[in-house]
Amino acid sequence: MKLKLKLKRPAIITGAVVVVAIIILVVFNKTTARKDIANLYAESKHGQFDILVTVTGELQAENSVDIKGPDFSQARGVRGAEIRIQDMVPEGTEVKVGDFIATLDRTTFDNTLKDALEELTTRETNLETKILDTAVTLSNLRDNIKNLQFAVEEAEITLQQSQYEPPTTIRQAEIARDKAIRTLDQTLRSYTLRVEQAKSEMQSQQGRLSEQQQRVSDIERLLEQFAITAPSSGMIIYKRDRMGVKRKVGSSISPWDNVVATLPDMSVMLSKTYVNEIDVSKVKVGQKVELMVDAFPERTYTGVVTDVANIGEQLPNADAKVFEVLIRVNGSDPILRPSMTTGNKIVTKTINDVIYIPLECVQAGPDSIPFVYLKNGVKQFVVTGESNENNIIIEQGLGENALVFLSTPEKPENFKLAGEELISIIKDRERLRKEEEKRIRDEAEKSRNARPMAGFGGRPEMMQRAQQAMVPGDTAAVRAMRAGAPQDRQPAAARLGSNQ
Repeated sequence: MKLKLKLKRPAIITGAVVVVAIIILVVFNKTTARKDIANLYAESKHGQFDILVTVTGELQAENSVDIKGPDFSQARGVRGAEIRIQDMVPEGTEVKVGDFIATLDRTTFDNTLKDALEELTTRETNLETKILDTAVTLSNLRDNIKNLQFAVEEAEITLQQSQYEPPTTIRQAEIARDKAIRTLDQTLRSYTLRVEQAKSEMQSQQGRLSEQQQRVSDIERLLEQFAITAPSSGMIIYKRDRMGVKRKVGSSISPWDNVVATLPDMSVMLSKTYVNEIDVSKVKVGQKVELMVDAFPERTYTGVVTDVANIGEQLPNADAKVFEVLIRVNGSDPILRPSMTTGNKIVTKTINDVIYIPLECVQAGPDSIPFVYLKNGVKQFVVTGESNENNIIIEQGLGENALVFLSTPEKPENFKLAGEELISIIKDRERLRKEEEKRIRDEAEKSRNARPMAGFGGRPEMMQRAQQAMVPGDTAAVRAMRAGAPQDRQPAAARLGSNQ
């Protein structure tokens, strides 16, 4: 008997454990089912509604100091060329004033300096040779002038001594004297011209020598700039070129873009982002922004739009045009670093005191009339307003705290209809929206058709003929245009359109 009890006891314990496990499983399944049912609904909310433009950006300092390579603008005699970065400190290095930043490849300019020094030596030699040659030439000319002066004196003496000679002899003496004087005058004039010529040649040689000396000095000064040091203290951030690629060892800089790196002032940070051409019209300077940094998802920041580009651009590997937008981050945080990725929510519009629900709740049939399914078994037609990426405003049809299905419920045909009186309002809004769109298209078409009229010089008869050619028989329309008749306008309410 005792043996039987011992054998039954483990079986009883095992059975009890199984029963408890089943009970726990049933309770867990019911709880999970309740949660799943709760997840099928959303509650309409009342309050402030923000319309957002969400974009990704990259942090950068609002102010920074550029670390530049050689400045070719001060070396007019040196031809600029791309220079390769031979060595550079790692990005993110903290440096102080005068610390090493980078060295540039000197090979090309060392050869240029060598050639310039050889040319300088040649020009110095040429100048010295010219000075010696000129000195010898002018000395010979002065000796010749002295000899001619003696010849004139001899001719004068000979003429004086021939006073008692026959007239023929006297005339010959006079001719010899005049000839000697004329030769002396010609030689003096030639000497003066030769001196001026020598001065000009010497100045030219000296100018070429000075130019070459300046060129050598410029090259030497440029080569001193090939060893780049920090102009101030800070953290090194590599400079991006026009293609957005960071400069590093092996990259090249040019005379027109000689910035190697920057030292950002991280007390004021910007998020540089790009907004597509569809949304850029919504973004304005001064709008508030909510920011998150991918590296620190637990932190949130605020900011304000400081600049919106007027001209779009096309980024590499992108088809759509985008516009650059700069957002200043409010306050400062030492953990923020340039090039960190940010998520930016630009608040383009705020609407107060409205009812809104998730976008998924709103559905529409073939007639495009929006409606929602309520938890109380009602299919409610609604008038929708503006929306953001998550929610949509319900202008009519719902109150606060209404429970709305997030998707089509089971057996939707069993839901009873409500809000049929709103259908006419929805259709009127859709009609007005389409009329407004048509009006805008028509005005744009008229503007395009009016531009060719400028070619007729504004002459009414020519404009009339052209209009008749484009719209045969429509002379009344032409007269209205010439008279400046106003175009038909839709009511102001039509411009509201449908905000589905």
